[in-house]
Amino acid sequence: MTYLDSPHLVALDIDGTTITHGGELRPAVLAAVRAVADAGHHVTIATGRTIAGTLPILAALGLRTGYAVCSNGAVTIRLDPSGAQGYELVDVVTFDPRPALDLLHGQWPDAVVAVEVLGRGFRLSAPFPDGELEGELTIVPWEDLASEPVTRLTFRSPTASSEDFDRLAHRIGLHGVNYAVGFSAWLDINPEGVSKASALEMVRRTLHVEPAQTLAVGDQRNDLEMLAWAARGVAMGNAPDEVKAVADEVTATVDEDGLAQVLAPLVPIQPLPSQ
Repeated sequence: MTYLDSPHLVALDIDGTTITHGGELRPAVLAAVRAVADAGHHVTIATGRTIAGTLPILAALGLRTGYAVCSNGAVTIRLDPSGAQGYELVDVVTFDPRPALDLLHGQWPDAVVAVEVLGRGFRLSAPFPDGELEGELTIVPWEDLASEPVTRLTFRSPTASSEDFDRLAHRIGLHGVNYAVGFSAWLDINPEGVSKASALEMVRRTLHVEPAQTLAVGDQRNDLEMLAWAARGVAMGNAPDEVKAVADEVTATVDEDGLAQVLAPLVPIQPLPSQ
């Protein structure tokens, strides 16, 4: 059986996995992703980014068809190069952010909050650090953050640590939602039961890929469910220990082209030209 006889669903996180924390898409990784897609596998970006933050990465990777999972699984799109936007919405899951906002209010002195506005940007309680959010950013009163159901709520502090936020999330007891603490003091809250894994499972079934033919690569706590879901879950070398613990294997860091090393076995070896 060749690779084309048995296409895989290849789920890739973006930040810290496909691109470096400095925003670089390294040549070896780009070549590896293109080779895997050209070999017939279903390369599917699975990210915490919004649609607006995901589309430039898809373009840089040359991915114009297939699916992408955004907002930690709350938004799934099908890429459609013939459409005006280049994609169509496949699935959107929302929740009422008010209970979580009530729990978080006043919990960290310099914390700022954002709620995602699908396809546009974010409503903010105050400005976020430059470059951290994409799209239209609108500052609103705290009570207006809960004016409608949202796909995601983000709680951010420029002075706290990820460990601070991990302890905070456990202390206040977030219930009825799914949440993950990020690389820095960044807490993403999504609808209950929603994760990258839940969205990828829907994509897998749509594409009729066997569970054994799934690969996921990630580096952060919002990748935990995805790595456990995949038949082969791979943590980046720069991942926290708790992420490495759920993975089937650990590759090199993002700065060492760890993703390219993971993808290499999925590409058929080209025969040497005859003499």
